Amino acid sequence: MKRRTHLPIVYSCSGCSSAAQTANMIAIKMGREDIAEMSCIAGVGGDVKPLVRTAKSGRDIIAIDGCPLACCKSSLARHDVQLKYHFDLSKFDVPKIIGEDPDPTLYMNAYKEILDAIHFHS
Repeated sequence: MKRRTHLPIVYSCSGCSSAAQTANMIAIKMGREDIAEMSCIAGVGGDVKPLVRTAKSGRDIIAIDGCPLACCKSSLARHDVQLKYHFDLSKFDVPKIIGEDPDPTLYMNAYKEILDAIHFHS
């Protein structure tokens, strides 16, 4: 896979709820559509040196959390990574439901709102 260092880096929540998986799906979609390059928040939280270096590279950072616990944002803050954008999907009316798949309509609505917020227009 080629590096896309001209793009911002996107990190997403990796929890088990429908909201967390919605965050993950949004980040994956941003990566596949060349809006951002997705990187691994678990690696940042786990102090994996190459992944921490990527987070601290000076590129714009987008963090997408599924809920107000903001685990993604907190993992980056541990390494003094400044966020350009932080999104909490509870503010997009995405419910946090354990054991349920993401709602496709809510996922697409949140995705479009995030693209609007970062001023990305294809």
